[in-house]
Amino acid sequence: MDSQKHLFNLDPDIHYLNCGSKSPLLKSAEAAAVAALIQARNPFQITPDDFFALPKEVKARFAELVNCDPFQVALIPSSSYGFATALSNIPCDAGQHAIVLEGEFPSGYFSLKTWCDKNQAALKVVGPDKEALTPGESWNKNLLDSITLETAVVLMSSIHWMNGLKFDLESIGQKCKTVGAVFIVDGTQSVGAAEMDVKRFKIDALICASYKWLFGPYGMGISYFGHAFDGGQPLEESWMNRTNSQDFGNLTNYDHEYTEDSGRYNVGEMSNFVLLPMLNEGLKQINEWTVSEIERYCRKLTIPLYEYLKSRNVVLEEEQYTSHHLFGLKLPEDIDVELLINKLQSNKIYVSRRGGNLRVSVNVFNTAEDIGRLIQVLESSRSNIYA
Repeated sequence: MDSQKHLFNLDPDIHYLNCGSKSPLLKSAEAAAVAALIQARNPFQITPDDFFALPKEVKARFAELVNCDPFQVALIPSSSYGFATALSNIPCDAGQHAIVLEGEFPSGYFSLKTWCDKNQAALKVVGPDKEALTPGESWNKNLLDSITLETAVVLMSSIHWMNGLKFDLESIGQKCKTVGAVFIVDGTQSVGAAEMDVKRFKIDALICASYKWLFGPYGMGISYFGHAFDGGQPLEESWMNRTNSQDFGNLTNYDHEYTEDSGRYNVGEMSNFVLLPMLNEGLKQINEWTVSEIERYCRKLTIPLYEYLKSRNVVLEEEQYTSHHLFGLKLPEDIDVELLINKLQSNKIYVSRRGGNLRVSVNVFNTAEDIGRLIQVLESSRSNIYA
């Protein structure tokens, strides 16, 4: 795969290395949104079928991406909505606890903390060994060791949102299955840019915001709810989630049966006529590219950056624990941080600062020039460069 920058309307004068914050909009998604707005001028053009056809298509595209049945996909407005939906359907026995990652994204942490408080359960926060030179190996081991017969639920990001650290989801999912714990994964920072297989990883619920690696809009998310949530209770009672919802003339013949499988968990007004076409275009494009090609492109793109860091004696995480699309850079000791920040701004390089690291997140719209300019700025920000 070559750079796909031509499919975006990115400003040609900037170097956007911050897809982990928000992705740029595809030209096709922009066109879909404009078409939806134009259609809204004349709402008589919207038919009853339009309320359900596109949601069905979007669910099928996401199902292809994560290897599940489309009936197990639900449309949500945000990751916090998805967490609340899942956790509200998880019971807790006396003496059980829940597990979250150290430095987990706030939405996940607060959702699980609230569940623990409600159920008088302990919340175990698991991190790496403090003395470890790199955190990957010990963090994965500590997480696996912490999952016991007393674990009710594990809620964690598929990769760490601050540094891109990869977790062994297959081993973690198997351990959860062995002890009977519910496995909830926040896929926001990896689905669409890294492999995700809910069956192989034995994930019970996969929750994703769409505005990062799925090239979707802010305000719409998507989720998978496995068989652990069959027959559960949704957060709200949307008319669209009933089996007779497509029969507009008989809606007040109140049907108490929910629609198939995870359809009961759809947010009200799921067929958002502006946002959903944008998400559909993002999912369509990702499936056309394929995640394996996206991963391969990102890995090749960032090789020069890693080679530079090695030359500056920066200790790097083992590759098996490193994401190709998002990573936190430990800066060389001789970097003048204030000078670096100024140079990033003046060179129009967009990255994030997370957890004391420089978080770089790349995608198929990035080019070798973007990485080369970042390396130049890093090198010219050394405090002793002229010493």
